[in-house]
Formats: sequence, C-alpha cells, structure tokens
Amino acid sequence: MKILTFDTTLRDGTQGEAVSFSVDDKLVIAQKLDELGIDYIEGGWPGSNPKDEEFFRRARDLKLGHARLTAFGSTRFARNSVEEDRNVRKLIEAETPTVSIFGKSWELHTQRALGVTEEENLRMISETVRYIKDHGREVVYDAEHFFDGYIHNPAFALRTLEAAQKAGADVLVLCDTNGGTLTGRLTEICADVRSRFDGVLGIHSHNDADVAVANAVAAIEQGFTHVQGCMNGYGERCGNANLCSIIANLELKLGHTVVGEERLQGLTSVARFIAELANLPLRRDQPFVGQSAFAHKGGIHVSAVLKDSATYEHISPKAVGNHQRVLVSDLSGRSNILYKLKQHGLADRLTEDARRELLERIKQMEYEGYELEAAEGSFELLVWEALHPGLHFFDVESYEVSTRMQGSAASHSVATVTLRVRDGVQTATADGHGPVNALDVALRRCLSKLYPSISEVRLTDYKVRVLDSKKGTAAKVRVLVEWSDHRRSWSTVGVSENVIEASWSALVDAIRLELMRLTEKDEAIEKAVEDYCWGV
Repeated sequence: MKILTFDTTLRDGTQGEAVSFSVDDKLVIAQKLDELGIDYIEGGWPGSNPKDEEFFRRARDLKLGHARLTAFGSTRFARNSVEEDRNVRKLIEAETPTVSIFGKSWELHTQRALGVTEEENLRMISETVRYIKDHGREVVYDAEHFFDGYIHNPAFALRTLEAAQKAGADVLVLCDTNGGTLTGRLTEICADVRSRFDGVLGIHSHNDADVAVANAVAAIEQGFTHVQGCMNGYGERCGNANLCSIIANLELKLGHTVVGEERLQGLTSVARFIAELANLPLRRDQPFVGQSAFAHKGGIHVSAVLKDSATYEHISPKAVGNHQRVLVSDLSGRSNILYKLKQHGLADRLTEDARRELLERIKQMEYEGYELEAAEGSFELLVWEALHPGLHFFDVESYEVSTRMQGSAASHSVATVTLRVRDGVQTATADGHGPVNALDVALRRCLSKLYPSISEVRLTDYKVRVLDSKKGTAAKVRVLVEWSDHRRSWSTVGVSENVIEASWSALVDAIRLELMRLTEKDEAIEKAVEDYCWGV
C-alpha cells in the first residue's frame, strides 16, 4: 500500500528548543526532502512571521520533482468572516498547491481558549475549508487535540471531522497534540474513526509519552494512509514523531511503499544533513540513521556479527544508507580486533600473538581512562606501532607553553617544542589562539621541512571530559581531538590530570598516525624513516 508522507520539519520541527533554520536553510532542506521522496513538505505559517512569508515567496522558484509544498495555518478567527481573515488570506497568497489548516476538536479549547460555542466552531472549520477549496487548493485538515477531545467527548470530536469532510477536506488528520495518548487507546480510536469515515485519513503524533512512532505505525495498521512527522524527531517539548523511523519501519517492516527502496538508501544522509543545518548533533543512538544504530561493542556480539550480521542487526544498514561499526574498548574480544584490522586492511599482517598483545594493551588503556571506541585514530596508531615496533619519526625532547593576559587585552599563548628527528634536534616557537593551538603550530614547524605533507592535516573538533568530577580541578581529563586531511577524518585521544598534557598526547598521536600512513605510499618519507631508524 502507498503511504503518503507529510514532513513538518520546517514548521512544527522549528518549534523545538534550539531548532532554527534560516530561509536559505529551509529552501535547501525542502530540496533534500523532495529528493528523498517525501510527498508533502510543510514550509511554515505564512501569516505568522516575515521569515515564513519570505520562504514561500522564494519557494515559488523551487524545482520540486515530487513533493507538494504546503502552507500551514488555522481556521478563521471567530470574530472574522473567512473572506476578511488575514491568516486565511495569507494562505491563499502563498500559492502552494496544498494548504494544511488546523481546527479545534476538544471542548476544553473551544470553551476556554476560543470562547465559542460548538456551532460556531463547526462553522469556523467548514467555512475555512470550503473557502480554500474554492480557491483550487488541496486541503489537509488537522484535527488538533483530537484524541484528548475524543476521550472527553467523542461525539463532539467526530462532528468536527464531519464538518471538515463535508466542506471538501481532502485529508482528515488526527492529531495527538499533547503527545500523551498511549498506543492501545490510540489504536481503538483510529479504528472507530476509520469505520465512520471514507477517504484519506492521517496521523500526527507527538512524543511526550515516548510512543509517537509507535502511534503513527499503529494508525497505519488501522488503514490510515497519510502520516506526518519531523526528520530526527524535532519539535516542541519532546518532539514530533520521528519521520526517519516511521519511513523505515513502514517500508522495511510492514512492506508499504513510502519513498521506495532506492530512495530509502538516502535516509541517513538526509537526516545528518538536516542535523548539520540545525547545528545540532544527531543522536548517536537514533534508530536507523544514528552513528550507533549498527555499532557493536561486546565481543560475543561481534563474533556472531562476523559470521552473520542478522544475529544482532534487525535490518541491513545499507537499506537506509547507514553502515556497520565495531567498537574497540575494554569489553572487546579478539573478534573486535580482527574486525578492525580487516577494516584497515591489516588483518594478515599481525600474528595471533600480536593481536592478543594488542587487545591487552587496549584494555589497559581503557582502564586508565582512554576511550578508543570514540578515537579510531588512536586505535589505528596502536596497530601501526605493533606492525613497526622500531619505527620512530621523532622523539619529543621537551615542550613548554605559556599564556599571558595583561589588563583588558586578550590573552596571548606561546609554545616552544623541541624534537629529535633524523637530521638532529629541531626547536620551534609559535604563537597561537590558546595553548593547544600554539603547541600544534610549534609541533608542525619542527617537522615541516622533513615531512611537508603534515601541513594538510587540520584540527576540526576538540572535546574535554572530566573523568572524576569529585576531584575538582585535580581530576583526570580525557581530551578527544578530531582531525581531517581533506579526504577522511579520524580522532585521537589523550588522558592526564593535566589538560595540556592530555591535549599534547592527542596532538602527537595524530601526527604520528599520519606519518605512519604515509610510509605506505610516500617513498621520501619512507626513506627518511629508514635513515632515522638506522641511526638510532
């Protein structure tokens, strides 16, 4: 069965705390959602703010190949005729092929929030729907607070749906606006509505009881064919139903056609793209699209996954554009190590004894506070060192860093690094934006003549975590540094009671790793290393 998807990330999603998109962001996201195969893209409320008005004005130039752009608004105000209502007029002026409007389904709202009678509420719904239909638009009617309204007074809630349908609404959407309806009760209500109304029925669920996705799927199982949600579950309070999970579940678990098998493989990239524009980290444990969705850490799990991934994976990660990951930590077994060695193309280059020694070293480092599951660069360096135990590109003789602040001027950091390299002792001093940056610059200056390729490596992220907060400023810290050489990214980790020492350890490991990698393909560096090792 074909299930219509209605994305409200650009409207309902932006009501979530810390979620904000510029007009340019919204236009690009709309294009991405269209490419994914979303059927409806709700762009915002054109009568509510200048940003949404500008979006709809500029959206007329969007070249959408599949999706129907949708403007959102409410039924007319009680004091206005529908022809004179400013918000309704703005919906027409948005010039979208589809308009989504919401009306009240709960007596509590009509009596207390609007202060109108049931008859007036029904007129507000029917007149607004009919007016928009008369202007040639498809109308999606959102029955706000429908489930709460039905539980309080089912006859009242059902009459609001009748008013919308008789006026010409193309889709009737039941909204769990407060997000508190549990799945069993919601299923009963959806079944009753389906038995009473023909045509397209939709579901719009919120996640306040952490069952929004389950509720959306339950409605589909009752014969609903229109589902609303937000990418990554963005939305007010606890968020809207996560459209990523809904799409994957309907397509892969229930066999419905939603975006199609080929487009489904783009789900992860679209979810991460939207998270980047929102400037919010994508939840690592988000189902289907999160970085940890197919990550395995326990040795027994990894051993089984290597034999058959179905033992601990409910779907193939490739189906949603994600990939399998095996983590390395103190919980690791030999299977984890073997997996990672294969991943880096090194499986046949370490003996069984070398692998066992590597595993014991990793477990000891994790005990000391290192976190190699988040620092695959540090793990790779351990492997290279096991392969080449006598290989030293440089040795650190000393380093010194100072930060000075005088008066109201900005602080000033200076670092001096001394290394022993092939051609003797190299010392460099550098200024930096803080002590870590100064150390990074000085370290590179010491090595740049002998190893010019390290200039391509750049720091892209830096995180510090206190491991034992009870010790206050004397606590051990873990520094995680992410790097990129414009082709790939990796992380290295350092641990110490001194944050500068932990940072320095992560800096040095990142440079050592890059030089280790280059020995595989750069004859000049390989020759330099050979010369240096010969003289040690």
